[in-house]
Amino acid sequence: MDGHENEQHRTGDETSPEHGRARRFPAWRPGHRLRRLGVVLAVLAVTLGGIVVGTYAGGHVGTDIGPFRAELRLSPSLSGGTTVDIPPLGALLLDSHDGPAYLTVEVGSLDQGRTEALIGDPASISRASQSAVQDVRDGVMRLGLRTLASVVLATLLLAALVFRDVRRTAWAGGLALVVTAGSLGAAASTLRPQAIEEPRYEGLLVNAPAIVGDARRIANDYTKYAEQLQRLVGNVSKLYTTVSALPVVQPSPGTTRVLHVSDIHLNPTGWQLIRTVVEQFGIDVVIDTGDMTDWGSEPEASFVGSIGLLKKPYVFIRGNHDSPRTAAAVAQQPNAIVLNNSITTVGGLTIAGIGDPRFTPDKETSPAGSGLTSAVADQVIGAGEKLDATIEKSPRKVDIALVHDPASAGPLSGACPLVLSGHTHNRQVSKLPQAEGEQPTTLMVQGSTGGAGLRGLEGEKPTPLTMTVLYFDEQKLLQAYDDITVGGTGQSQVNLERHVIRDPAKGDEVPVTPTPTRGPSESPSPGTTTLSPTPTS
Repeated sequence: MDGHENEQHRTGDETSPEHGRARRFPAWRPGHRLRRLGVVLAVLAVTLGGIVVGTYAGGHVGTDIGPFRAELRLSPSLSGGTTVDIPPLGALLLDSHDGPAYLTVEVGSLDQGRTEALIGDPASISRASQSAVQDVRDGVMRLGLRTLASVVLATLLLAALVFRDVRRTAWAGGLALVVTAGSLGAAASTLRPQAIEEPRYEGLLVNAPAIVGDARRIANDYTKYAEQLQRLVGNVSKLYTTVSALPVVQPSPGTTRVLHVSDIHLNPTGWQLIRTVVEQFGIDVVIDTGDMTDWGSEPEASFVGSIGLLKKPYVFIRGNHDSPRTAAAVAQQPNAIVLNNSITTVGGLTIAGIGDPRFTPDKETSPAGSGLTSAVADQVIGAGEKLDATIEKSPRKVDIALVHDPASAGPLSGACPLVLSGHTHNRQVSKLPQAEGEQPTTLMVQGSTGGAGLRGLEGEKPTPLTMTVLYFDEQKLLQAYDDITVGGTGQSQVNLERHVIRDPAKGDEVPVTPTPTRGPSESPSPGTTTLSPTPTS
């Protein structure tokens, strides 16, 4: 009986009015309200965490912009904006939009297949330039959709791990979708296309007065460059036609073909032209007499990666714009040889070379390092004397000597039959002053294979891209050379001029060039002349 009564009593408790009121109005309890608030805050926290994780994990996409490969990335931000990374020059910062999304565009290297397609069909460069805007638009759309999907997925996974509740997980996923879509929509609605006309510069672009100091004029020149790019690329095909129409030098089986380049100054177009000439002319060795970069900085070191694509021995000496870091980056290329008061034998040719003793990357702030003052003359002449001493000690006969500044060539008269240099951005061929009984020495100064880089845009007339193909016979004497010139920015002509040397043992019939001496206090070397300071271009 007692058990039955107790059971009835418990049953009566469950149906009592007081118990019924407690079951009908649980939300009014203070503890329950706090619990619901905690759940809402937890859902918000998990949602925000999922948005951040999803954006960083999936908010990136690769896209093709013409022949370039670009990486687009989104990241959370309070103010919005866009950064365009252009290795190795630096970055452009654009106030492109507002909102909690920041866009980063990293322009990569040229795609080999698409670049070769452009070279094979010059008309396609026009189509590529017209589709560039659409390429960017499509890339941004894919980036937005990919980011949205990544955010929702990351939020759902995170919520499922935290709550282990289907309804709360669904709420977190839906909230992430709304917040992310709203953020992207806000950024799109505040888009300012005109922001590209007022960029801010970072990295090497800031350190280049030639770029930042007159940005508007150079921007106009680049517009002109874009308009003429089709013609410039078309010149490569024209170069093939020009070469095929020339009277071909009939070399003996032992002939060695050398391509002399210099002063590329970070111009990627120079690499494209070098590759074309290497393939078309069957080049055996490429010789670079320096100034591959502009400031010799670490980001610029990535520019040397195109050396490996040539798949030919690449002999390099450092110019006054190349730092030891640049030389080290070149030396890491599998086919590169860096000379610094040293000698190598490649392609059957014995080559001696020395780097420029100066490092003057900014000509605007260091004119004394670039102009041929008496102090600078002592430096560059001293480099030539060091190389001359190295050549004298060599058990092998040196066929070619390499210096960056032609002012270093004077002490090398009679040391070897040919000296190659660059630095002046002005192509010249001459004889070094010759002492009685010495062998004649020809000095060949190369122009700028990169059209002096961005500095080539400063003058009224653009600096042309130049290089020379040298033909050496079985005795390793120069028997002929082809001077190749491609018009600079805004110009489209290609010129190839062949020179055949009638007597390779005596060299070409060219005038004798005066060379600088150390100064009036010292006795000048035979046949030398003291020069007044001559700044380089």
